Amino acid sequence: MSAEILHPSSISEALAALTAYGDEARPLAGGTALVLLIRQGLIAPRILICLEEIPELHGIREVTGGLWIGPMVRLQEVTRALAVRRRLPVLAAACSEVGNLRIRNQATLGGNLAEADYASDPPIALMVLEACIEAQGPKGKREIPIADFFHGPYATALAPGELISGIRIPDPPSGARMAYLKFRTRSAEDRPCVGVAALAVFVEGICTDLRVAVGAACEIPQRLPDLEREAIGTSLSDPIIRRIAAGYAERIETLGDLRGSAAYRKAMIEVHVRRALKEVRDGYGPLHPDAGR
Repeated sequence: MSAEILHPSSISEALAALTAYGDEARPLAGGTALVLLIRQGLIAPRILICLEEIPELHGIREVTGGLWIGPMVRLQEVTRALAVRRRLPVLAAACSEVGNLRIRNQATLGGNLAEADYASDPPIALMVLEACIEAQGPKGKREIPIADFFHGPYATALAPGELISGIRIPDPPSGARMAYLKFRTRSAEDRPCVGVAALAVFVEGICTDLRVAVGAACEIPQRLPDLEREAIGTSLSDPIIRRIAAGYAERIETLGDLRGSAAYRKAMIEVHVRRALKEVRDGYGPLHPDAGR
């Protein structure tokens, strides 16, 4: 039996429908993952709540200290948005790597996050940007730091009946250098075997801030702050880069699937963390607009 599709015009209407239908309903954003699950017979919701016609879930706008991105903004729109490219180039780069053009023109940033697919690009970039997920549900509004949002593959901090209502991303520090590296083992359109995002700030050649996130190789995107701190006060020399990269590879518990074994992914984490750190150190990755080359 085909699902009935509801078209609420506000967040409150969508939340009311989720509450009324409970487990029989699923919110529908871009649908690139949900529709496949339905076609494969893995899920069979009776009600689909289409979020497309809710104005509050669309748009990219400046807010105090950063940018706000609506969960219904398509990934291709994120990639092309001038504000994102100038202020958050690592996010633009990560979104540009998702699937192919047709997928990016349909998939949404909020849907991507809510699905919590471990082999996804945008969450890795959002980790180093220290984004905050805005959620609304029966108990009102709340904010969830991106570091606390993912609980495991296809599992998030969203409570039953909650929707992502926005993604708030603070401006990176002035002069921040950023990089996103995606390693594929199969086709050019494949999901990542390993993804690495890095953000670094240098003052007169000395590192004052470093953030590194690794995803796709593990159940959730991960940062290791104690290893990041090893770079602070240094020039991020090759020996320090090698030590940080080896630490990430050693401490992250990796997954094995068709894209690579757990052992192979550990080796690729070390390689790509090292490459990302050299990219931000040497300044040939994308830069925050205030950064000088």
